[in-house]
Amino acid sequence: MAAVSKERAKRRAERAAVVARERAVAERRRQRRAALRRLRPSLPRRRRTGRLFARRSRAQRAGIAALTVVLLALVWLLVEPVALRIALIALSLLVLPAVVVIALGRRT
Repeated sequence: MAAVSKERAKRRAERAAVVARERAVAERRRQRRAALRRLRPSLPRRRRTGRLFARRSRAQRAGIAALTVVLLALVWLLVEPVALRIALIALSLLVLPAVVVIALGRRT
């Protein structure tokens, strides 16, 4: 019976030693990272606003959408050939982001 207790105690001591080694390694790693963080110059982090379209106000986005719909409707109603309609709609959708940036400015 005493031999079983000694075996159990020995295994428990080995497990405790392994856990202590792992904790020591983790502590050294944490200290190393903290030292590197202190040495490395910190840059200000880019903060996110949490909104998908934060560059433009809600009114600007609504205006862009409304003007786009009006432009597409005008092209659809005033241009007869279907191929030309599709080409003008595709061209206007490709040029729209550049026009928005030029007209409303680029806020960073």
